[in-house]
Parts: sequence; structure tokens; C-alpha cells
Amino acid sequence: MTPTEERVAELVTEGLSNPDIAAEMFLSRRTVQTHVSNALAKLGVASRTEIAREAARRNPR
Repeated sequence: MTPTEERVAELVTEGLSNPDIAAEMFLSRRTVQTHVSNALAKLGVASRTEIAREAARRNPR
């Protein structure tokens, strides 16, 4: 994943909505939606919950 997709996935993991992520990252909602869609495809998952699960598995803190 790109650094931006990783950051978006991290914010999804924190429970932020697309509009909240857009505001946090100074991006449009559509751009955030594209990054979320790309993350879903690259991680091979089907939901935001699974993004969070996969991100936690890859980067345990």
C-alpha cells in the first residue's frame, strides 16, 4: 500500500468516517473514498472493520 493508503487505513482503524479522514488529511471525501477502496482491494478484505483488523495484524502496537 502507498503511504497515504496506510495513513487512511490507520484512521479507519481509529474509527474515523470518510468525512472525518478527509478533514484530518486535507483531502476531498472522494479522494478518501478512493484510498479506502484501494486499501480494501490491496488487503483483500471487504469491509472497514476488516481493514482495521488487517492493519492491527500488520502493525501491532
